[in-house]
Amino acid sequence: MANTKFPKGFLWGGATAANQIEGAYLEDGKGLTTVDLMPIGKNRFNVLLGNIDSLTPKENEFYPSHEAIDFYHRYKEDIALFAEMGFKSFRMSIAWTRIFPNGDDESPNEKGLQFYDDVFDELRKYNIEPVVTTCHFDVPVAVIEKYNGWKNRKMVDLYERYTRTIFNRYKDKVKYWMTFNEINMLLHLPFVGAGIVLEEGENKLQTLYQAAHHQLVASALAVKACHEIIPDAQIGCMLAAGSTYPYTSNPDDVWEAMTRDRESFFFIDVQSRGEYPGYAKRFFKDNNIHIEMEDWDEDILREHTVDYIGFSYYASRCISTDPDILGDQTEGNVFASVKNPYLTTSEWGWTIDPKGLRITANQLYDRYQKPLFIVENGLGAVDIPEADGSVNDDYRIDYLRAHFEEMAEAIEDGVEIIGYTSWGPIDLVSASTGEMKKRYGYIYVDKDNDGNGTLQRSKKKSFDWYKKVIASNGVDLA
Repeated sequence: MANTKFPKGFLWGGATAANQIEGAYLEDGKGLTTVDLMPIGKNRFNVLLGNIDSLTPKENEFYPSHEAIDFYHRYKEDIALFAEMGFKSFRMSIAWTRIFPNGDDESPNEKGLQFYDDVFDELRKYNIEPVVTTCHFDVPVAVIEKYNGWKNRKMVDLYERYTRTIFNRYKDKVKYWMTFNEINMLLHLPFVGAGIVLEEGENKLQTLYQAAHHQLVASALAVKACHEIIPDAQIGCMLAAGSTYPYTSNPDDVWEAMTRDRESFFFIDVQSRGEYPGYAKRFFKDNNIHIEMEDWDEDILREHTVDYIGFSYYASRCISTDPDILGDQTEGNVFASVKNPYLTTSEWGWTIDPKGLRITANQLYDRYQKPLFIVENGLGAVDIPEADGSVNDDYRIDYLRAHFEEMAEAIEDGVEIIGYTSWGPIDLVSASTGEMKKRYGYIYVDKDNDGNGTLQRSKKKSFDWYKKVIASNGVDLA
């Protein structure tokens, strides 16, 4: 371990989201959330984008989140498996609608609060540090019906009350927090990111950036509350990251790549620097966007910046201004990308680029000079059990090994990285497709896309490999 590039106390672990693992979607008083309206199949992406005709589940659709992998009833079994792997941290989210079922209830739901007390106690029993996202793609449906989601400034007050409630409740159990998961997804998946249903003829950019402002102010108020209530805690933001490469050295391609990156950096610029950057102000001016603010908003943003930058990294992106090249795009991921001739792709069309993790980490650290936390990364693949039930996922081990090597190089470059939580340490519902077939985990869950299966947990080959990586603090990647 003397040769490790990873710092002492590095937070190895795994990452999940409440809506993709918990199930029990209306149990113990929980309210309906956006993801509970997202079926598997052809209609899912329409809902992700906000093209939705009903805010109640339909009888003829299958909604994967309603049961998910039933972590709600099986958390002790799952956490014991995480502990066996040697997890130092576990990134999870709190479902807003377990605490305030309608988002604006007069008092919190005690059964929901107690559930997370129990989960945190179980994690603490094994010395696993909870890393908690306060809002991970689960806007309460009731506030969409009542206030039009994050279009409405009222959401700032509701979110502040919700976060103050959970900070006060769990101040002795949680020391790492994040505000909004992949906050930049608001621009690409407005319904899941902000509970936004766009109306016909509505000025889309005006609506999305006004909602973004509301979330940025709400995030700053959560930072303020966290620092007041839990002075020894760290609270960060969370970005869906991945550098954009110009397809050629044509200056137009280079500029377009920078513009695409800025679209995402905009959110983190505000959350970590405390003000709107000049390029954003010009974008607003050029696109006739007027951000309505309260007199104190700029002070709130400036005075309450985040402690660290959390980010997901699955793939780099590539862009061209040549229409012929621009038409040849990868199949996967929300972010449009032309095919990079130097890289391969996963079964779902996501570009596989380990060095891109090093590039992205350096880019973020150069830009913000704040500690980084890699809170999502992994390979979604079809895992086929052998006759004896084992899963020989060498392809996942190869993917992760290559990314860990580049993460170590980033640390050697001088980038401060405090931890790594791979996405889906246990198989879970895919956010983008709703599938179970798209598996990320070290732990196999017996369930198929149609909801059939025993939900039995079993270890894949990668389980023991990751256990070895953690035990050696990244030295033994063989």
